[in-house]
Amino acid sequence: MSTFIRSATPDDLPLICAFIRELAEYEELAHAVRFDEAVLHGYLFGPRPMAEVLIGEVKGEAQGFALFFHNFSTFEGRPGIYLEDLYVRPAARGAGLGKALLVKLAALAVERNCARLEWSVLDWNEPAIGFYRSLGAIPQEQWTVMRVDAGALSQLAAGQSASAES
Repeated sequence: MSTFIRSATPDDLPLICAFIRELAEYEELAHAVRFDEAVLHGYLFGPRPMAEVLIGEVKGEAQGFALFFHNFSTFEGRPGIYLEDLYVRPAARGAGLGKALLVKLAALAVERNCARLEWSVLDWNEPAIGFYRSLGAIPQEQWTVMRVDAGALSQLAAGQSASAES
């Protein structure tokens, strides 16, 4: 099947939002989707974009997306690309769209002189893990993802500990 990868435009916002919601359903995390479309629009297409989106098409129809942003490796002294979300609609899986999106991201990383392309994958998602390994991705098992959000983020910003211990 013919695939085509393009950069998203502001007109793609409703599509991007739909992809995010579909991905959340697949990951059993629909309850965690809280974004405001207008705010998302500003972060993706405003004067200082914080992330970029690629749209993947199969036979001229949008079937997937990749949302990514730059991070930075102090050890390498160069930026990297962090893939936040990659999603292909079930009907288009097996058409090569996921690989095409990753190939485009790798090409952008090389073009932008990035040291690496990295992402996280849910540890129960064996099909995705197998797919990523087939492309040469190596799990970073010595690392644990840490997160501070919601009330704990506000507490930390105020210089307070989330626990009773200081």
